[in-house]
Amino acid sequence: MAADSTTIGVSIAVPEPYGRLLQERRAGFGDPAAYAIPTHITLLPPTEVAIPELPRFGLHLSRVAAGSRSFRMRLDGTDSFRPLSPVVYVRVAEGTVECAGLQEAVRSGPVERELQFPYHPHVTVAHGIADAAMDRAQAELAAFTASWTAGGFALYEQGADDVWRKLRDYPFGAEERPVLPQQLGIRAGSSL
Repeated sequence: MAADSTTIGVSIAVPEPYGRLLQERRAGFGDPAAYAIPTHITLLPPTEVAIPELPRFGLHLSRVAAGSRSFRMRLDGTDSFRPLSPVVYVRVAEGTVECAGLQEAVRSGPVERELQFPYHPHVTVAHGIADAAMDRAQAELAAFTASWTAGGFALYEQGADDVWRKLRDYPFGAEERPVLPQQLGIRAGSSL
């Protein structure tokens, strides 16, 4: 990655107590990335972006959020992308249409991104670990359910330590407003 770029992502956080519970379960299955990735539903997967583009992208996210309304999310049971991709996930049973619309709107702005696979909202609970551990994750969380009202999404940045940190929340229906570089937590000395 170039010195004047960073890796970002946009997602809907899974709220507490569900987020921590799924993160701890993910760690318990042996997934080394469990504590580096907040529990979430992806709207924009990891994407390298030039730092000077972040304020413009932040304004785009503000516009998307301002034009969106809260909606019900419900997680129910597990599934897997195996053998295509080594992922076990908790299914999004309600809120899929809204997530699909949001991810399309997020990806339509100044940071465009083609997807490797068709969009399928989910919450990863195991990724790239031994098959036996993946099977365990899928079986042990098969009865997991959770529901809440999604009231916004957030922009995250992946640090040099591979830990994802929230830069800013974007509440649905909030007034559109310019985004200053310091509001995004952009590193000091970057060329904006």
